[in-house]
Amino acid sequence: MKFGVLANTSISDWELAVFAENIGYDSVWFGDSQMIWSDVYATMALAAHNTSRIRIGSGVSIAGPRIPPVAANAIATINQLAPGRVHMAIGTGHTAMRTMGFNPLKAKAFREYVRVLSALLRGEPVSFTWEGETHEIAHMHRGEGFFDFEHKIPLYVAANGPLGCKTAGLYGDGRVAIMEGLGQFAQSTAQVAQGAREAGRQLPDPFPQAMLVSALVLRPGETLASERVVEAIGAEVMAFVHYWWEASVLTGDEPAIPEPCRDVWEQFKRFTRGLNLPIDELHRRIHGGHCTYLREEERRFVTPELIKASSPLVGTPDEIIDHLRAYEAAGVGEVVILCPTAPSREVYTDIRDHVIDRY
Repeated sequence: MKFGVLANTSISDWELAVFAENIGYDSVWFGDSQMIWSDVYATMALAAHNTSRIRIGSGVSIAGPRIPPVAANAIATINQLAPGRVHMAIGTGHTAMRTMGFNPLKAKAFREYVRVLSALLRGEPVSFTWEGETHEIAHMHRGEGFFDFEHKIPLYVAANGPLGCKTAGLYGDGRVAIMEGLGQFAQSTAQVAQGAREAGRQLPDPFPQAMLVSALVLRPGETLASERVVEAIGAEVMAFVHYWWEASVLTGDEPAIPEPCRDVWEQFKRFTRGLNLPIDELHRRIHGGHCTYLREEERRFVTPELIKASSPLVGTPDEIIDHLRAYEAAGVGEVVILCPTAPSREVYTDIRDHVIDRY
């Protein structure tokens, strides 16, 4: 099992990558959400230049705002700074698109995007359609110090649904899952394999799969209702509620809410209705502080039931290790820990000291 951290992408705190390297983590992943964080590639460039061992990558880059040749150029530029230490994860764009009021890229368009991107990352010419016109494209001036496609850039496809998982099997070098339970993870793994079979593709064994998940070591006497726990985990936990809200707006139906969280969900719906805001402003209000800090008005929604349902790696060291062993047995090769900005160094150090060193 490998261990990574996922940073709230801040150009003022690229040193988090240096910190994670110094305390022994395998990787640092940088989120891509242009309306709430610093530019992901500018931040990764600083991290790449100032580290020597740790693997650096996007977690995850968003397909919607950038066409594939631009995205490939950006990550290959980082690879020029840290050859062989760079990976890319690509997704349809939950927060990045919805903070602007748009839906994530649809499954068919995403699959085409990943087809083009994966070929470019391999350094191959590929047909690309832009505004109804199709041409074969390829990056030029290779070997001149502008970018590096010679050292492999593994492409992880961020997917939880069946079509996205099949796309990972078709074109990905790995998959990123976001806080999946063991049952859903097994189902997703089968869908990845199905996508590979349909394409006549032989996947490596094991196929790399990373799990993005919030985690926190409980200290003696702490419970899931303790103030430090709520502060350290609350922003990540509320991201689940934000996703449920967006899904309900998108489909007109309620998503599958875990039964212990129904009461919190009903309270949150009443809260959003009471804001009485136009929909565009409401999108921005919903995602304020998203995965970065816990807003005071949302603190009451961070209940032990919600933490338990969304964050299996919050517990005592023994409990966390048990969950990690179950993940590893199911095929998870890397766990990437999400944490709000302020407590991140303390949280990552606790996990290193009390979990990773024992694991």
